[in-house]
Amino acid sequence: MSRRGTAEKRTAKSDPIFRNRLVNMVVNRIMKDGKNSLDYQILYRAVKKIQQKTETNPLLVLRQAIRRVTPNIGVKTRCNKKGSTRKVPIEIGSKQGRALAIRWLLEASQKRPGRNMAFKLSSELVDAAKGSGGAIRKKEATHRMAEANRALAHFR
Repeated sequence: MSRRGTAEKRTAKSDPIFRNRLVNMVVNRIMKDGKNSLDYQILYRAVKKIQQKTETNPLLVLRQAIRRVTPNIGVKTRCNKKGSTRKVPIEIGSKQGRALAIRWLLEASQKRPGRNMAFKLSSELVDAAKGSGGAIRKKEATHRMAEANRALAHFR
C-alpha cells in the first residue's frame, strides 16, 4: 500500500530517572503485556545491582555491553529459482544492530539461572561488558555463520 508522503520516524522517548533513550529502549523490549511500571522496576533494580557489583556508572556498563554485543554482519535467508535456500551474509546498520543487541541481551538473561529478572539482567550486562556471556556467544555464532557463507555474498 503506497503512502502519500514520507513516513515519519518517531524518536524514542527518554526514561524518567536517567533521561536516557537507551534505557527506554531496553525497558520497551522487556515489556510484556504492557506492564511498563514493572519493567522500569526490573531495570532500575538491575542498574542498582550493577552499581553494587562494579562500583562504576551503570549506564556506562549498559552502553559498553550493548556496544560489545552489537553485530556488524548477519545472515539472511534467500531462495533461488530452483527452490534451494541459502544464508547470505548482509551488513547490519547501527539501529538494527542495536535492536538485535538489546534483544540478545534480554534473551540471554532470561535463560540464565537465578533468583529474579533484575539479578539475571544485571549479571548478563556485566558479563557482556567484560566480553563474555550468552549474548556475546550469540554474536560470535552469527559472525561465524556469516564468514562461513561469505562465498554466497554475491546473491544479495
